[in-house]
Order: sequence, then C-alpha cells, then structure tokens
Amino acid sequence: MESTLRPHDALASLVWQIELGATEAICDAPINRYDLPDKSAKPAAAPKAEGRPAAPVAPESSDPVAVARASATAAQDRDALRAALGAYPHCDLKRGARNLVFCDGNPAARVMIIGEAPGRDEDLQGLPFVGRAGQLLDRMLAAIGLSRGADAPQEAVYITNVLPWRPPQNRDPSTEEIAMMRPFVARHVDLIAPDLIVLMGNISCDAGLGKRGITRLRGTWAEAYGKPALPMFHPAYLLRTPAAKREAWADLLALKARLREATK
Repeated sequence: MESTLRPHDALASLVWQIELGATEAICDAPINRYDLPDKSAKPAAAPKAEGRPAAPVAPESSDPVAVARASATAAQDRDALRAALGAYPHCDLKRGARNLVFCDGNPAARVMIIGEAPGRDEDLQGLPFVGRAGQLLDRMLAAIGLSRGADAPQEAVYITNVLPWRPPQNRDPSTEEIAMMRPFVARHVDLIAPDLIVLMGNISCDAGLGKRGITRLRGTWAEAYGKPALPMFHPAYLLRTPAAKREAWADLLALKARLREATK
C-alpha cells in the first residue's frame, strides 16, 4: 500500500524523533525478533594460506582516552584539532548531533571560556553559546568590557565547550564522555594559550579541576590546564535561578580585576 505521508510531514516526524533522542535509523525493512536463530548452521571457517600461520586478530576496541590523547597531541593547530575531533571514533554523541560545535571568538583573546556541552541552538548553528544562555553570557561579558567579537585581545574572549556534540535531550555528559574529551580540551588550551580561563558550570569544573560543586567552587581562583581558572555559574543556571546573578556579578568583577592586574 502506498504511503500517504507527505514530505513535510515526514520531515517534521524525523525532527521530532531527533529531539526525543533518536540517534540512528536501524534498517529499511522490519525484523522479526521472535525468529530463533538456526543453531544447526555453522559459520564457514576462513581459508588458511598453506604454509603460513594464521594472522593474529587485532582487538576491536582501544582505550578511548589513550586514542583521544594521541589524536589531540598530534594536532599542531586549531584546524588539525577540529579535524581530529571529527575523526574521533569513540564518542557516540556525534552520531546523533547535527554539527560539531568547536569554538567562537578571537583565538588571540586573553580569556578562554570553557562551557559544558552544546544545546539545541548550538547544535543547529555549529557555534557555542548562541541560545538564550549564550545571549545572557554576551550581556554579562559586555558589562565588564569583553566581547567574543572584539579584535583587541584585551577586550576579546574565546569560547569552547568540554563536549563538541549535543547530548540527547540535553542530558549531562557521562563520566566516560568527559574523560575522553578532556585531552582535546587540554590541547585546545595549549593552542590558544590564554592568560585566564573561565570554567562555566559543573561539567567544566569536572573536566578542568576533577571535581564538582559549582556553588562551592565558584568565585575562587584555581588552576586548570596549567592556567589560572575561575569557576562560574553557567548562564543556563542563571536563567533558572535569577537570584544567583548577584554572585555571578561578583565573579565577573573578580575576572575584570585579575585581567587588570595581569596588564600591570
């Protein structure tokens, strides 16, 4: 029977399933899962070359963190690092994402902001912090004279995330996902070489400091990736908890003061 589903209805259905977290299409034809396998059938043995021993079988999987570390270390510039992330095979998040969200802002900036993971708007546009939280972040930065669009390094910021792909339904990244992305973030920091880092939210603190508890960590300078780092509330949290904007303003002033001291 011919389907009556119109193209725009099919597209709307696909978008709806992706928003629910679907990451891949399994197959074109249905499979009867109640069919029992034919136990009498035996797989054919692979032919062996006469006079030669069988070649050893390589393991199917490698340590994801070790692979990430080797790939990140080999990247000599930002373009190479982005390519290494795109080719990284062990993070399943990229299978359900529309775009790899790598960076925004001025790579010569003195301040590097490390967020958590892309949301829906970021996934659509391929840029970090472009949704409501990103708009709030831009206003926060403007209040202390900083901007992602500034040309002067002392007035600019450079922005990235711990994860470059959107987790399904905006869930928190898993411990394994954070661990495999940490070498890429560390290499990103090495390539940008900022004076100061801002860790936006718990996930960023987990990746950079090895601990969470943003309400306890925020406002106190620490060291992450070999740089002075200031944990701050994520703008998405400030949208949900407007009362926390008072602490966020204090942190912004601390960032401004640290930048001023560094120029003396």
